[in-house]
Amino acid sequence: MNNQILQQQLDSIVTTSTPFKAVYGPVQSWRFGRSLGIDPIGSVSTCSFNCVYCQLGKIEDQSLHRRIFVPTQQIHQELQYFKPSDIDCVTLSGSGEPTLALNLAEILITAKAFTNKTIAVLTNGSLLLDASVREALAIADLVAVKLDAVNIRQFHLVNRSLSDLDVMHLWAGILEFRRIYTGRLAIQTMLLTEWNDREQEAYISLMQMLCPDEIQLNTPTRRKPLTHILEARGNHLPENSDLGRSLKYVSVDLLQSFANRIQSKLGIPVRYPQVTE
Repeated sequence: MNNQILQQQLDSIVTTSTPFKAVYGPVQSWRFGRSLGIDPIGSVSTCSFNCVYCQLGKIEDQSLHRRIFVPTQQIHQELQYFKPSDIDCVTLSGSGEPTLALNLAEILITAKAFTNKTIAVLTNGSLLLDASVREALAIADLVAVKLDAVNIRQFHLVNRSLSDLDVMHLWAGILEFRRIYTGRLAIQTMLLTEWNDREQEAYISLMQMLCPDEIQLNTPTRRKPLTHILEARGNHLPENSDLGRSLKYVSVDLLQSFANRIQSKLGIPVRYPQVTE
C-alpha cells in the first residue's frame, strides 16, 4: 500500500469519526460572545482558499462552485434543539466558505426566524463579485470579511487561493458588497508576522476607502490540525488530539500597536484578543 492511499484512508477515518451536525456549539468567541454555529458546507471542508492558518486543516475540496451542501430543512430541524436565550448570536461559518452554499439566503432567513439574536456570516469574500451572493449575504445582520493581504505576495503565501482569484478580485468584491450592505460590516485580518510601514499604510488606505464598522485583528494562537477534524469548527482541537501543529504568531503588543495606528488615523473601532496563548 503506497503512502498516498494510506493517507487517504487516514483522512477518511478522521473526517468520519464524528457524526456531522450542521448546528453546533455554542462556541465562545472573543469577537462574537457565545455563538451558535451553523455549518452550511457539510462534513467535507470546501473553500476557495486554503489558508495556511486554517483551523480546519488542509481544505479537502478547493472550489468556487456553488451548490447545496446541507438541506435547509436539516438546519431548521437541528435549530429546534437549542434555546435562543443561551446565545449571543448565530454565526455561519463551519467547514469552509459559507457563500458557496446555494441556499445561503434560505439558511439566513431560517436562522432569523429561529431567534432575534444577531445573525453573522464569516466569509473570505471570494464570491462577492457575484450579485446573487451579495444579495443573499445582505440578509445577515453582521458580515465579517477576511482580508489578510495588501499585496500579491502576502495573498499567495497566506490565503493560497484558487488560481482564478487574486487580491484585486477580492478587494473589488468587498467594495461592491459595501455599496449595497446596510448591516454591520467587519473586516477580519490575521497577522502571522509584523507588517512593515508600507504594508500598514496600504491597509489603512484600503480601510479608509471601505469604511467598515469594525476591524478585527487576530493572530493564529491555536494549533492547526494536520488533517480535517470536524470538531475544529468550534475553535479548538479535541483535547486528546496530537494531530495539530503550532504556527508563528505576533504578540499582543504588536496587535495593539497596529490597532492604535488604525484608530488614530481613521477612528474605526479595532478589536483584537487581549491574551495570546
